[in-house]
This record gives sequence, C-alpha cells and structure tokens, in this order.
Amino acid sequence: MVLDFIKELLITFLLALIVVIPIRAFLFQPFLVKGQSMEPSFYTGDYLIVDEITYRFRDPKRGEIIVFKYPQNEKQKFIKRVIALPGEEVEIKEEELLVKNEKGEIVYSEKNSSNSIFGDLKIKLEKGEFFVLGDNRAHSLDSRYFGKVKKREIIGRVVLRLFPPQRIEAFFFQ
Repeated sequence: MVLDFIKELLITFLLALIVVIPIRAFLFQPFLVKGQSMEPSFYTGDYLIVDEITYRFRDPKRGEIIVFKYPQNEKQKFIKRVIALPGEEVEIKEEELLVKNEKGEIVYSEKNSSNSIFGDLKIKLEKGEFFVLGDNRAHSLDSRYFGKVKKREIIGRVVLRLFPPQRIEAFFFQ
C-alpha cells in the first residue's frame, strides 16, 4: 500500500516535470517587476507571465510591453514598452519625442507631458533593433541611456499579470 502510494507520487511528479519544464523553458516564463520604471502600468511586486514564443514568428509591435536582457549586463532582465521599430528614427529634443518612419513621416510622438522625456538624442534603428522606454519616463533606465535593444536580447512579451489578485489582467491583444 505504501509502495503503491510512493509509486503513484513518483509518476505524478515525473509527469508534472515532463509537462512543466518544456512550457517553462520554451513557451512561458514568470517575471517579477522591480522598480518604478513602468508605473502606473506595473508596480514592484507585480507577478507577470511572459510569452516567449510569439517573437519567434514575428517582430515586436509598437506599444507592446517586453521583457529583455539588459544590453550592458545580460544577467539582468528589464521590462519596457516598445516605442520605435527597425528602420525608424527616434529624435528627442528636451521634452519632445518623435519617431519617424523610413519616409520621414512621424508615426509616433509625445510632447510636453508631465511624464517628461528630457534631453537631446537622435537614433536610427537598423534591422532587428528596437527603442524602448519605461512608462514612468522620469524614472526609467531605458534606450535613452543604454541605446537600442536587439531582437536577440528580447525574451518575450508580457501577456498576463497574475499578482496582485485585485489587478489580474491579460495583455494578449494589446
């Protein structure tokens, strides 16, 4: 009787490993938010699920929230919002942000918001490069400081907030 219980327990444990490890390793990954750079979208302690498979089939889109390896220390993971895409040019002048496509047309802009941008910067994105910003622009270490994020550094996109319970939210269609 005890041997049957132990055998069943081992089989259940092995089946769980067979199912969970591939999902965790190749499809979805947990991420715990630290810092205020994404406030008010995400706060320290928010527990997120990151989809690791979508970007194997397509590039990130403007506005998506991604988790990536920090370009200056790949052991650290950052969370930011995609602002500009490959082939676009980002220009920041004091408190104005402009993103222009390859034809020079403005495809995204921010101006004189309370969520200040600050500084002077001009960056042209090449193939496989993205420009990211934290939602809390005044308190974010992002592409304004460390430059472009390469597609190979991107882990995936945020698809679900699981914690805290009162803020559970899906981001599948954003």
